[in-house]
Amino acid sequence: MALLETQKLTKTFIGLKAVTNMDLSVNKGQILGLIGPNGAGKTTLFNLISGALPPTSGKVLYKGRDITGFKPHILARMGIVRTFQLATVFQELSVLDNIQVALHYKSRVGFLQTLFETPAMAHKENGIVREKAMKLLNIAGLTNLADTRAGNLPGGYQKLMSVIIALAVDPELLLLDEPMSGLNAEEIQTLIRLVKTIRDERGTGIIMVEHNMKVVMDHCEYIVVINFGQKIAEGTPAQIASDQRVIEAYLGSE
Repeated sequence: MALLETQKLTKTFIGLKAVTNMDLSVNKGQILGLIGPNGAGKTTLFNLISGALPPTSGKVLYKGRDITGFKPHILARMGIVRTFQLATVFQELSVLDNIQVALHYKSRVGFLQTLFETPAMAHKENGIVREKAMKLLNIAGLTNLADTRAGNLPGGYQKLMSVIIALAVDPELLLLDEPMSGLNAEEIQTLIRLVKTIRDERGTGIIMVEHNMKVVMDHCEYIVVINFGQKIAEGTPAQIASDQRVIEAYLGSE
């Protein structure tokens, strides 16, 4: 069974079909690249999968369950987390505190339990949360920035932080929206290492919208190409690189 599957997913805006009959699936532990020219419908598709937009028709299935139209916060609790093109961090908090906020959100300690929680219990839980946060920073090579105010970081590091925050929620499915944009070569390698480590350790499935074709071809096991809201090709990087429909979509036909 696929981790996530869309069936004939369609979104129409005032007569314009932004996404049409989209079928795709991603498995546990798979990195799937979603590519296409600007305006192809990639972000709209992400919005449909993540619950930011309701579909006009079609279904989204998660581990076989119909989650069509579920709100983003519900999906996050279920294990589906999405990042955005622009970094989203709490500017006034430290790097470490940003990650700890996400970890507390994921905490399984219920409301009633917190009412009767002793100081010793709270101290222990906070210690566990801090340890998990530091582990994520260590994977990303950012432990030296733990106490730095997030708003003081360069844009590239804030982008890395937003991905770390998403990973702190321990997603089973991670939707990365142009994660490499604005990053330099060193930051790109750091992010790739981080994503692959989490994939290998937790079996997280990943769908990545990305314009950096070298990253897509080198690190995605499977690629889906869309244009004008429709899937025009899918396959391995080698298959996509030689597909005439993909070449025409990017370069135009003579």
